[in-house]
Amino acid sequence: MEPEKCGGGVGARVSTSPPRRRSQTWGSLDQSLSRGLGCWSPGVVSLAVTWPRDASQETPLSSEYDFVLVNIGRLEAVSGLSRVQLLRPGSPLKFTPEEILIHGRDFRLLRVAFEAGGLEPQAFQVTMAIVRARAQSSQAQQYAGISLSKAGQSSGPRKPPIPLLETSEDWETERKKQGAGSWRVSPVNERFDVATSLPRYFWVPKRTLDSEVRRAFGHFHQGRGPRLSWHHPGGSDLLRCGGFYTASDPNKEDIRAVESMLQAGHSDVVLVDTVDELPSLTDVQLAHLKLRALCLPDSSAAEEKWLSALEGTRWLDYVRSCLRKASDISVLVTSRVRSVVLQERGDRDFNGLLSSLVQLLSAPEARTLLGFQSLVQREWVAAGHPFLTRLGVTGASEEAPVFLLFLDCVWQLLQQFPAEFEFSEFFLLALHDSARVPDTLTFLRDTPWERGKQSGQFNSYTQIYTAGYSQLPAGNSVNPQLSVWDWDLRYSSEQILQFHNPGYDPEHCPDSWLPRQQPNFMVSGPPSSVWLFSRGALTPLNQLCPWRDSPSLLAVSSRWLPRPAISSESLADQEWGLPSHWGACPLPPGLLLPGYLGPQIRLWRRCYLRGRPEVQKGLSAPTISGLQDELSHLQELLRKWTPRISPEDHSEKRDPNTIVSQSR
Repeated sequence: MEPEKCGGGVGARVSTSPPRRRSQTWGSLDQSLSRGLGCWSPGVVSLAVTWPRDASQETPLSSEYDFVLVNIGRLEAVSGLSRVQLLRPGSPLKFTPEEILIHGRDFRLLRVAFEAGGLEPQAFQVTMAIVRARAQSSQAQQYAGISLSKAGQSSGPRKPPIPLLETSEDWETERKKQGAGSWRVSPVNERFDVATSLPRYFWVPKRTLDSEVRRAFGHFHQGRGPRLSWHHPGGSDLLRCGGFYTASDPNKEDIRAVESMLQAGHSDVVLVDTVDELPSLTDVQLAHLKLRALCLPDSSAAEEKWLSALEGTRWLDYVRSCLRKASDISVLVTSRVRSVVLQERGDRDFNGLLSSLVQLLSAPEARTLLGFQSLVQREWVAAGHPFLTRLGVTGASEEAPVFLLFLDCVWQLLQQFPAEFEFSEFFLLALHDSARVPDTLTFLRDTPWERGKQSGQFNSYTQIYTAGYSQLPAGNSVNPQLSVWDWDLRYSSEQILQFHNPGYDPEHCPDSWLPRQQPNFMVSGPPSSVWLFSRGALTPLNQLCPWRDSPSLLAVSSRWLPRPAISSESLADQEWGLPSHWGACPLPPGLLLPGYLGPQIRLWRRCYLRGRPEVQKGLSAPTISGLQDELSHLQELLRKWTPRISPEDHSEKRDPNTIVSQSR
């Protein structure tokens, strides 16, 4: 029973019918499977193991039982209580299985049972068909995105839910929205001849010429020179760049151009060594592997030692480190008018994580559903985060789920400040799982150049064709575009409704959250001051660039610099002279400072424990202690939400189209 090849990939769809009440994680295969494994739609690379669908349901990922072939981490055949075989390509199946265990890379576990008298005689063929389909999908690696039937229902091109930042107009609109009057959109990388990992357009100081930008960027690792990430309404600027390329030999004009771009018109400049105090990529990967092994049902950790094993993964420690550093940087940006420069050697991993978290902590607009999607598109997708490599799709040794670490950090903020975010935990789960689904090029390429090359017109996303066309119909000069943000093509209306956080205050207006002038707490820095931010403290530096008398930040290993002891004072204490606990002293408008000590950092149970039967049945095991914990958590959320919402808000029905497509 061979899987059917479909377009650019291999698709397999297995239908299940409701099981006899063993467990909600078990399924029994329907007699319809005897006709073989069918194809979902042209170009699909997916395995869907689902309950019977409504005939009108056309979204391929509308069930928690839907699986994608490339998302399968391990396949096991089980017979009886003791016979378990790990299924690998080319290895023979030694017995007729009674069930298949599908271990997802997204922490899910699906058990598919072959009931006696039904499909048990064909269990061997079905199992091997799934193994071969998975192997072929892994070998193809030429993911071109998939065509969804709903994408072709409209007569014209689909308008993206958010700007995809593929045109200079998109960047100019976003610049004006941020009020960055001293910056401009530079087309210097329009042909990707400065850096293939950078977007075609980005923001540079208005007084800097494109010729100076081109020369200056050549003195940074991989050509990723300093550019604006976010302009704070109070006047500060948050920049990001790669490490200095010390093998170059810039002239005086180039040095002046680099310094001018780093200063961005400010007299106070803070250089932040991004990777200082943060885990390495290897650390992140190892922690994620340990976490996944611990959270699956077949974990070898004893129940009484489970929490100790969780601590031993170091995953929550890394979440804590990221939140602490982002909090400190948000204070740097908010407390004084200055230029804050995030500098990481590659500028493609932790720079994006910290820049995104800083904006979430400092800008309420980034906490809206559309604002958060725009943030991810700008700081991760357009900025060239290597999703394909970091998520392990290529099998390269540089695998490290930095983006998933970021989503965990966002979930922590959502738990601590539930009334401040328009999106919900279910939205974060959908985004988490979408990183493993090859239905768009958003997460399936490492650079904007690769996405553009795949589309043929340097567009960032794959083409979508209506059924029956092998090429775009005549008369269509603009290719329709599909991005991960087109949720309605993959999720049902009921699921999209859950993306909205019922505790969010709809009267909160992002456009007026902070006045343009803030004399109460933002002050100009001292003249010509340059600082290094390291280990929670500011250390003065003599210069910005490493090509003068002595090295500077990241010119060589920054370990040569004086290492200040970790200050017992928070950075807020140092900047504002405020008490350690803010107490009656209010935070600047719009700023959130999360807690990151001890139990303030929690395990994302709904994500990481999805493979456990008790979690698939509900939120926790039906024990007295479990119910007490759940009740305490709900009461805590209720206390935080009570001032913000009324019973009428809960009863108000919302249109899912207004939740994710307000800009259309």
